[in-house]
Amino acid sequence: MGYTETLAEVADPIWDAIEAHPMVSGLGDGTLDVEPFRYWVRQDYVYLVEYCRVFAYGAARAPDLATLRRFAELLGETAETEMALHREYAAEFGITEAELEATEASPTTRAYTDFLVRTAATGTFGDLVAALLPCMWGFNETAKRLEAGGLPDDERYAEWVRTYAGDEFAELAAWCKDLMDDVAAESSDAERERYREIFETSARYEYRFWDAAWREEGWEA
Repeated sequence: MGYTETLAEVADPIWDAIEAHPMVSGLGDGTLDVEPFRYWVRQDYVYLVEYCRVFAYGAARAPDLATLRRFAELLGETAETEMALHREYAAEFGITEAELEATEASPTTRAYTDFLVRTAATGTFGDLVAALLPCMWGFNETAKRLEAGGLPDDERYAEWVRTYAGDEFAELAAWCKDLMDDVAAESSDAERERYREIFETSARYEYRFWDAAWREEGWEA
């Protein structure tokens, strides 16, 4: 059994909780009010900026040239293509580029991205991969579950489901799982246990990122 199969013991209850959350279930059946999702779109843009920094650290810490190239590609694709697509997607909800750029990170977004960047900056390459995996795996798993229930009538929500359930994103999630398996195979028991803890923390933040959008979380003071 591969290492990521053992991580499923940690991941599956969290993916179940995400699927059951009213933010996600409403996205899937098309009943979600637009305001929490507009909040999510803005916070996800902030998240993507920090996600790029994690990819940069991944390239710097990569153990071989092929992995370095892959992280460099992901950095370029995210910073240029995906963020441009995100701006176009935001426009469908009436969010301007200026509004995206002016978005302040919520407490949850700040905590999650700080955790990712700190782990990437101060941990090992394996730590970085463990922190990165829940975003790719969780989005793909969530979207596949929603797709299985049928696409929502709201085309904007249907686009989200198709994007993250699609082959391209599924291949990205599978690549990250394979990378985690390869790293874990060369690691000690203590290191694998640390990866598990890091993975679980990131996965928990994935749930809280959805929940923060549902609550339209802000800074109280």
